[in-house]
Amino acid sequence: MKITKTTRDQLVALPLTAVVCVALILLLWLEIILINRFTSEAIKVHIRLSDVLVGLTIYLKTSIDFAMFIGRLMDKNPGLKGRIGIEIGTALGNAAGTFGILLVWAFFKEVSWLLAIMIFIAALVLIRLAQDGLEHVDIQNSRYPKAFRAFVRGFDTTLKVVNKYLDPLLSKILPGRSLSVETKTSLWALLAMSFTVPFILGLDDFAGYVPLFNIVNVFGFATGVFVGHMLLNIFLYLSPKRTIKAVKNPIIAVLGSIAFIILAGWGLFEAYKLLFIH
Repeated sequence: MKITKTTRDQLVALPLTAVVCVALILLLWLEIILINRFTSEAIKVHIRLSDVLVGLTIYLKTSIDFAMFIGRLMDKNPGLKGRIGIEIGTALGNAAGTFGILLVWAFFKEVSWLLAIMIFIAALVLIRLAQDGLEHVDIQNSRYPKAFRAFVRGFDTTLKVVNKYLDPLLSKILPGRSLSVETKTSLWALLAMSFTVPFILGLDDFAGYVPLFNIVNVFGFATGVFVGHMLLNIFLYLSPKRTIKAVKNPIIAVLGSIAFIILAGWGLFEAYKLLFIH
């Protein structure tokens, strides 16, 4: 039976995506082992399914801009070589951002005031991410109930007012929204481009969940983030339009934004306790 070029590419690229994910999880494990040698409170290296699912779910919720960025890269760089560059580059960038935040958190979490600042900034990032998620809800669409549209409109207006005052600080933390891809690039240039944006987004997303580290295992959570990235890459190459449509689902967007606000409030309370109670 004759195998088409598309099928051959899939047979190479899909296993490669999984291999890269496993390799990054092993690197994460090694990083935690090294961190534990220099910190008084060891990070556990066991994996609980619940922690993985939390990391995976939250990653996919925040991956809308990233999914569209990869989609544009795919369009400008077709073929197996382009796919390998995109898969490896984006995976490495996302992982590098995660590794960096983990290092900072592990070594400075025992300094109460510094940890409080980290959690405070993370809470502000979550508030911004909550508003970003609502950008993909079409409140003019008559298919949605009036009550739903009214709630989203009021929620979005409130977040815009709050973020207007937070923007001077957050603009120095969050990346710009112009994730544009102009031309086809060489493999090395593609690797660099594929690395840069996911690195910045990986920093932001993982930093935004510092308040969660009190209740989830960091190793399991980060593993879920890596698995989420792997699945996003796979689904994008199998069906880009359907994948982007799924991550832009309005119900998921609204529920995710509400969850971010709850986490942000919890983070602000944790920061207050660290500064004024402990």
